[in-house]
Amino acid sequence: MANVVVVYHSGYGHTQFIAQAVAKGADAQLLPIDAEGNLPEGGWDTLAGADAIVFGTPTYMGGPSWQFKKFADASSKPWFSRAWQDKFFAGFSVSASLNGDKGATLAYLNTLAAQHGGLWISLGMLPSNAKAATRNDVNNLGGSVGLLVQAPSDAGADAIPQGDVDTARKFGERVAAVVGKFKG
Repeated sequence: MANVVVVYHSGYGHTQFIAQAVAKGADAQLLPIDAEGNLPEGGWDTLAGADAIVFGTPTYMGGPSWQFKKFADASSKPWFSRAWQDKFFAGFSVSASLNGDKGATLAYLNTLAAQHGGLWISLGMLPSNAKAATRNDVNNLGGSVGLLVQAPSDAGADAIPQGDVDTARKFGERVAAVVGKFKG
């Protein structure tokens, strides 16, 4: 069984909700980054033991939250020792807009994984881009590099379109399946 950890920062609960959906799909452990950009006690050890690390962050002003960035900068210690070399990585981002520059955030997460010598797992799903498609369809936002999620800024996590939640769960399943192919 793959040991997957979803490490994420959530400013208003939307990213946490999606992290939970990804974790459910992957049977993964959740590792929240707090409001000051820190991991809980033992968090770095949890990441060291993971087969796969899924990064999650809201997109604020065209990039990851400063709390996620603080975590990423602190990952220079495992970077220097190559502690995460050849681990699997994946990522997702949530913003209020349909696009909201989430692509820039995913590029950042992919680059962070590459700096650690990691192997990136893409979303791996065709987009739902036919005329009949709705926000309740899987991958309606057309992600490829990673999971894209839209959360209305004036509503709670329960207003995230069901298609995005379903995509998150399926993404978690994909991460676990890919890691399982190589771990088994």
